[in-house]
Amino acid sequence: MRTYHYFLLLFWVGQPYQSFSSPFSKRTSGFPEKKKILELSGSSKNELNRAKRSWMWNQFFLLEEYTGSDYQYVGKLHSDQDRGDGSLKYILSGDGAGDLFIINENTGDIQATKRLDREEKPVYILRAQAINRRTGRPVEPESEFIIKIHDINDNEPMFTKDVYTATVPEMSDVGTFVVQVTATDADDPTYGNSAKVVYSILQGQPYFSVESETGTYQFKTPESALPGTPIGRIKAIDADIGENAEIEYSITDGEGLDMFDVITDQETQEGIITVKKALDFEKKKLYTLKVEASNPRVEPRFLYLGPFKDTATVRIMVEDVDEPPVFGKLAYVLQIREDAQINSTIGSVSAQDPDAAKNPVKYSVDRHTDMDRIFNIDSGNGSIFTSKLLDRETLLWHNITVIATEINNPKQSSRVPLFIKVLDVNDNAPEFAEFYETFVCEKAKAEQLIQTLTAVDKDDPYNGHQFSFSLAPEAAGSSNFTIHDNKDNTAGILTRKNGYNRHEMSTYLLPVVISDNDYPIQSSTGTVTIRVCACDHHGNMQSCNAEALIHPTGLSTGALVAILLCIIILLVTVVLFAALRRQRKKEPLIISKEDIRDNIVSYNDEGGGEEDTQAFDIGTLRNPEAIEDNKLRRDIVPEALFLPRRTPTVRDNTDVRDFINQRLKENDTDPTAPPYDSLATYAYEGNGSVAESLSSLESVTTDGDQDYDYLSDWGPRFKKLADMYGGTDSDKDS
Repeated sequence: MRTYHYFLLLFWVGQPYQSFSSPFSKRTSGFPEKKKILELSGSSKNELNRAKRSWMWNQFFLLEEYTGSDYQYVGKLHSDQDRGDGSLKYILSGDGAGDLFIINENTGDIQATKRLDREEKPVYILRAQAINRRTGRPVEPESEFIIKIHDINDNEPMFTKDVYTATVPEMSDVGTFVVQVTATDADDPTYGNSAKVVYSILQGQPYFSVESETGTYQFKTPESALPGTPIGRIKAIDADIGENAEIEYSITDGEGLDMFDVITDQETQEGIITVKKALDFEKKKLYTLKVEASNPRVEPRFLYLGPFKDTATVRIMVEDVDEPPVFGKLAYVLQIREDAQINSTIGSVSAQDPDAAKNPVKYSVDRHTDMDRIFNIDSGNGSIFTSKLLDRETLLWHNITVIATEINNPKQSSRVPLFIKVLDVNDNAPEFAEFYETFVCEKAKAEQLIQTLTAVDKDDPYNGHQFSFSLAPEAAGSSNFTIHDNKDNTAGILTRKNGYNRHEMSTYLLPVVISDNDYPIQSSTGTVTIRVCACDHHGNMQSCNAEALIHPTGLSTGALVAILLCIIILLVTVVLFAALRRQRKKEPLIISKEDIRDNIVSYNDEGGGEEDTQAFDIGTLRNPEAIEDNKLRRDIVPEALFLPRRTPTVRDNTDVRDFINQRLKENDTDPTAPPYDSLATYAYEGNGSVAESLSSLESVTTDGDQDYDYLSDWGPRFKKLADMYGGTDSDKDS
């Protein structure tokens, strides 16, 4: 029999704070906060003066629903620049300025002109400034302040529904959840207890009860919450203090016994309910738990007062989260023959939106896994098909990735690996495993085995390879050799007669046909080269014709010829190199007297320094006869052509010093000489010479302008130069 029960639910709100009772004509708030700033004065000296500004507030609180007859006083704006002579004017701007809030421009007093309702607007932002009446310029920077409207308990709680209807099975256990009721309050929940709602049952007891603070404990958590995520807190009250008030929480019963866990916050003694296993909204949307709170420490003498525990029912609702599509398999394995035509269907994949909305899904191939675009997919039904021809021998497995994306929300997508195996088709003919070149002894007997043949095939038949060997039709009747198929994918070459003569026939080319037994049958013809050779009585080859095989104790003829050619080429190269060197040595190093001085031609290259012995041949200096007259410089084109002055050759004096001194004097007085000198130094100075550069490029036109006596102070290494340049005057005198 069904019985209907009705009960009335009463809720009330608490307000622990007293309302303001002082007259509103006086200042209701205002905590002065002085600020000091630095501002530039207007004097011509550009001095920095410190101006102190004393705003009376930066934040005010006003009570809503003011019912007084006078304007509600807000606060006072005052500047230290105000000397009370009326030279300053205070102005106000911002939310409600001039309407809700007014300011006395002489005194800076701010007042509210109307009743304020926090539920309409809880915060007002205004800006205040003091300006000079005469100039209209501000004497203080504009300052911003906030007026917050304090809440009063002027709103009653309201249920979210006018009537709640619920059913409960008869004989239900105590604590069975019946219905969740919810009431809201428009008052400020952050200020006082004006918005705190407390539930109680007026009618319906003792059959029903309601949790006074929450209406029953009830939490919500998204299905995407990871294990260990806290979803809510519960609190049991213990009148004891200290360690006697410690509480332990545990889940003792309910549908979510293995899906949730509860731990104790040691600081607040609250129970924290956490996710234990992954949730799925599509499988279960609601869990009911029975949570027990107990004292871990109970003195035995008080056990008779027990039990020292209590239970509460917790209802957890799982919220749906937009999840990506889910494939029917973790991975797909498909197969296709390698002779499949383009656009041949291989198989299909399937994915669905696990959410209740069941949004449609589209498919695509991740092109990073299929760079050659061999495969494609139907975006609607997930069918996989080929877009290029396949070759198993090139690539046996193709590993690609398929993407499923929600059409309504492209951000939700998932991937699945797809392994495609290319099945073999007998499209390759067998062939010899290697190039066969063998020999037969001149004294060989009939039916003698001279070579064993093997074959390979790129195909991979299901039952394995089965090769057959035979002589080609054109050689079957006239061949001097026969083929014996061993039926194990090998064959032997046998002699058909006794004795062979290498002078009559030195080489035989034996065509052999290799076939497989798959469908369709594939075959190829390979040629075996057989040479007739002289052998010892053990059958070991001793000698063949000029194109012999590799000898057991030496190199082949081809290798010997290659080595000989290399030697010849090397000899020719050496001879040519020697001839070129000889031809170079025959050319005179000194063509004219100009070359004695200007033997270094500059092409913007730096030479090797003093250690470069190839720059100049001193033998030329010792052979004046090698100088040819009437030769101009070869390295430059002179601006004006002067006839060179002939000078007698010093034939009897071969001393290098005298030769250089004579040429130096001649060129110092020669108007046709270029405006620079070149000097080749043959003495090794060593590292770190203090003499630095000894170049004569900076020398003047006459020796009289320079003093070379300092060369004598540089040590024995420069004695030769000191004698050459220091003794110039004596040479002139003589």
